Amino acid sequence: MEKVNLKEKFALFNECWSPKIAGELNGQQVKLVKFKGPFTWHHHDHEDELFYVVKGSFDMEFRDKTVAINEGEFIIVPRGVEHRPNAKEEVEVMLFEPASTLNTGDTENEFTKKNLDSI
Repeated sequence: MEKVNLKEKFALFNECWSPKIAGELNGQQVKLVKFKGPFTWHHHDHEDELFYVVKGSFDMEFRDKTVAINEGEFIIVPRGVEHRPNAKEEVEVMLFEPASTLNTGDTENEFTKKNLDSI
């Protein structure tokens, strides 16, 4: 049982769109990711996702609306809902989702990360 310092963990990597596992509990993973620009449109058939903004801000785009998520805020994307994160400037985000969640959901492309590093 050790505490996790998010600032220290985010300092361990620079690459965007490459989630890192920072913790695990009850079949869920706490992942840290940095990103800038638009991701790929996708959805998850079986998993809900929580996106918590640690530093910066981003837009969560849905087909019918866009929701701005600012530092200290989070959004839960329900399973089956198509979405695309998009950040004008680099953002640091903590994800909370089932360990089975593939970052690109139903889509496989250059953003897909099947094997995540633990930090």
